[in-house]
Amino acid sequence: MRITAIHPRRKSLSALFLDGEFAMNLDTATLLEAGWKEGQEIDDSELLAIKQESERRRAREKALYLLEHRDHSKKELAEKIARTEGIEAGREAAQRMEQLGLINDEAYARRYAAELLGRKGFSAQRTGLELRRKGIEPEIAQEIISELAEEPEEKIREILQRKYARALEDEKGRRRAVAALQRLGYRYEDIRKALREMTTDFDCEE
Repeated sequence: MRITAIHPRRKSLSALFLDGEFAMNLDTATLLEAGWKEGQEIDDSELLAIKQESERRRAREKALYLLEHRDHSKKELAEKIARTEGIEAGREAAQRMEQLGLINDEAYARRYAAELLGRKGFSAQRTGLELRRKGIEPEIAQEIISELAEEPEEKIREILQRKYARALEDEKGRRRAVAALQRLGYRYEDIRKALREMTTDFDCEE
């Protein structure tokens, strides 16, 4: 195959044309380092190698960009990068960020769990589910939740007093509060017990 043209594109990409036809977009810096020029002959193995290096470079750049804006778990970061750069490049970039100390799943899980349990008021069960969705190991998630989570009834009372105090004055409002707490992951039995302690006319039957 002969390189017939290399045209600069947006976002640090260059379009590579082989034998008069567009082949692919590659990272411009990768092309420059490889020294590829118009008229050069290349084979399939060289093309595959530069494609993979281009994906790795762009994956690392995207990883750094994403981490500038907020923390990510290793799994979350790899999956986001994979959407545009491929699964293997995403995995390698996330691994590299971990080696550099730019991501740490345990530290991320602790911060994320504190936010879910505190500001969002999620239950321990719901928080554990969200952590596992981010790729946090179940053992790590459980250890952190056990350390940070309040007793469910205590947290339920806190949420009711802070957000639904007026709603508890009538049945319709209480039902709305129950539904909201269930969406946060609390068991109906715990919600019912907390409500019975806070009100005298709560209907205990579902």
